[in-house]
Amino acid sequence: MITTTTDSIPSKEIDQILGIARGSTVRSRNAARDLVAQLKNIIGGEIEEYTKLQAHAREQALERLIVDANNLGADAVLNIRFTTSVIAQGTSEILAYGTAVSLK
Repeated sequence: MITTTTDSIPSKEIDQILGIARGSTVRSRNAARDLVAQLKNIIGGEIEEYTKLQAHAREQALERLIVDANNLGADAVLNIRFTTSVIAQGTSEILAYGTAVSLK
């Protein structure tokens, strides 16, 4: 599966647009990470616990997007984007979406 943030793939021709492929995950923080994060918030610097949580969530959302694209019969997903929304306090959704296409 070819995945890209661009709207085309060099030397490839789009045969058909199959629809929007999407993948998401909802994650929450945990108490131990929150305690460390609060301490780091006081002294400053990167909050690595949250960085790792978000990175893992993005990868899972991308993996689910690829599964959805495969279910659509796609060869590639173009124009991939990520968005985040807060579901509840301490809980957020990461959504990956793009245009599923078949290639000639």
